[in-house]
Amino acid sequence: MVSGTVSAMLEQTILRVAVPAPLHRLFDYLPPVGIDATAIAPGLRVRVPFGHGERCGVVMQVAAGTQQAPGRLKCVAQILDTESLLSSSDLALIGWAAGYYQHPIGEVVASVLPVRLRQGRPALGGGCPGWQVTAAGLTQDVAELTRAPRQAALLGLLQARPGGLAGSFIRERCGECRSALQGLQQKGWIERCEVVAALQAGKDPAAMAQPPTLGLEQEQALQGICDRLGAFSAILLEGVTGSGKTEVYLGAVQQALESGHQILILVPEIGLTPQLVARFRRRLDAPLALLHSGLSDSQRELAWQQARRGEARVVIGTRSAVFTPLPALGLVIVDEEHDISLKQQDGFRYSARDLAVVRAQRTGCPVVLGSATPSLESLRNALEGRYAHLHLTRRAGGASTPRMNLLNIRSVHLQAGVSPTLLRMTGEELDAGNQVLLFLNRRGYAPILTCCDCGWVAQCRRCDARMTLHQDNCRLWCHHCGSQRPLDRCCPDCGGAELRPLGQGTERLEEALLSRFPDTGLVRIDRDSTQRKGSMERLLQEIRRGEHRLLIGTQMLAKGHHFPEVTLVGVLDVDQGLFGADFRAAERMAQMITQVAGRAGRAEKPGRVVIQTRHPDHPLMQTLLRQGYGAFARESLVERRAAGLPPYSHQALLRAESHNADEPARFLEQALELAQPHARKGMEFWGPVPAPMERRAGRYRAHLLIQADRRNQMQQLLPAWIPELAKVRLARRVRWSIDVDPQEMF
Repeated sequence: MVSGTVSAMLEQTILRVAVPAPLHRLFDYLPPVGIDATAIAPGLRVRVPFGHGERCGVVMQVAAGTQQAPGRLKCVAQILDTESLLSSSDLALIGWAAGYYQHPIGEVVASVLPVRLRQGRPALGGGCPGWQVTAAGLTQDVAELTRAPRQAALLGLLQARPGGLAGSFIRERCGECRSALQGLQQKGWIERCEVVAALQAGKDPAAMAQPPTLGLEQEQALQGICDRLGAFSAILLEGVTGSGKTEVYLGAVQQALESGHQILILVPEIGLTPQLVARFRRRLDAPLALLHSGLSDSQRELAWQQARRGEARVVIGTRSAVFTPLPALGLVIVDEEHDISLKQQDGFRYSARDLAVVRAQRTGCPVVLGSATPSLESLRNALEGRYAHLHLTRRAGGASTPRMNLLNIRSVHLQAGVSPTLLRMTGEELDAGNQVLLFLNRRGYAPILTCCDCGWVAQCRRCDARMTLHQDNCRLWCHHCGSQRPLDRCCPDCGGAELRPLGQGTERLEEALLSRFPDTGLVRIDRDSTQRKGSMERLLQEIRRGEHRLLIGTQMLAKGHHFPEVTLVGVLDVDQGLFGADFRAAERMAQMITQVAGRAGRAEKPGRVVIQTRHPDHPLMQTLLRQGYGAFARESLVERRAAGLPPYSHQALLRAESHNADEPARFLEQALELAQPHARKGMEFWGPVPAPMERRAGRYRAHLLIQADRRNQMQQLLPAWIPELAKVRLARRVRWSIDVDPQEMF
């Protein structure tokens, strides 16, 4: 009788749920009492009892039995959705990613969902808040609003779309305009409304932009992509800066739309999103959704839902958008595919570029990886025939490639990091009415604050790092852990009053150039100057209107932007990349130089690039200067093959950190012992060793690097090894994580 009861229990419908918890498994639950189990499908959110409380999980499987003891199973507390939010193909991709990157499945599922949905809140409907013109507003003459140009522009936009426009779309088109909208509302000319997805995207027919005539190489690249629509193909589109890759994207997207497909476009950073969105809106008459961390939770979920329902035909987003449900996906584009921002560096450490390729393969559609400076991984795949390789070797519109020169600054007195020669050249270009861009990838005023009497240096109290001086707010700031403190007025060691900043940051460079060129419009673009929402887009618009002629920027300004009036680019400090400890340092340096150099001479005016260095004879610099990034990358591949480094091998990095200095290394030593029985020929273990920055944010850190000749060797080791690590006693005392295909060893 007992065995019969157990048998019946085991044959009940079991819901296998992904619960956000640091455990590499699904959890079995019984259906809710009184609910028809046949109506429950994978992809539904459920509220389940877990530990001493409840959590929001997602049903991954509906099974006919369980291996758990019958008395241990609990019932699902609540079904939260009436329809599945994730399809079977979405769940399969999530499961594959969790397995490949060795991250708990529940945490992966939670990271895929918008914030409101992972919190268990009700899903939003199909509309979103917006504005529409009233009957009185339709009769108003926009030309009469001469004293209120912002209101005039907004009223004209809404008159052209009497059905209403989403607030997010209005902000993308007109910038921050809350006061102007309120002014029109007070006059009774516009009112709030709910806008359906089909109306919130697409272009204004009156402002339709005509596509330019494509060059021969652009036509060939576009045809090469369109010929592959309808089946999987990985395509590397290698085009020099300014070669018109975006026009090729637009042509391919238009063709995919006409075939009834949805398109996913991934960009590495939010800063590149507004200009790309604006360009696509001007050219495509299709609903477009935007997904990035700068949106509110509600905005992000609305866009996600519109994509899931197939209403948004084009989705543009940063790395997490790679998981967006798209039922009619027919083309994936990854812009700036080399960019390290496409790799998540904490938590669920995935590569959006690599997952884009996997997703396209599973969907059966082409994926285009575009870059002027392809990653060595993608370049190797293209050279060995695994990826199709399309080239754009000429700049669009007849623009010429900028001249590149090395400027030897050995024994040269620099003013805020700028040599007299570069200052003279800057003045000449400004006098000629052109724009100049000076690139320094170091924000703040100075990276070091020291005492002239005793040599004290301001150190972070939580990291093995120096504090950066930020003069704008008179604070010392650690750029590694984010801790801040007020600027010291006297030396804490000797009491000396003479504290001196050493080195240059963008703030100090701005100060020096303002004194040298006081009558020139100058703008600084870095993370500090663009903190406020919409500030980046506003500054870029001002640059394009010519309001600023001297531009100072970090890598935020180095890639993807089109500044036709920039004729001189100065790169102030590149030497660190020549001698970095990371084997990828030279690759990153070459990509950065090539990208920032590409901002010069993008229109009729010729451009030139000046690179300041104390090592002008370095062979990597000479190769890059004389033969370009392509030759540099191919030489680097030869070196990587000889050294047995990626992309000719495959790595995983086991990190451990603790407040106790000894525990991370001890844990990794035990981890190394546990790995030995699973090791195979062609695998190497390097470490344990202290991290390059051993103490960060108050924790001591250590690394163990695993390298294998073949990818399948790594994927055989990790699933067997990781569960054993969780059983180590020290695993409860240290914070540890695994990073598959790491991009940074920091």
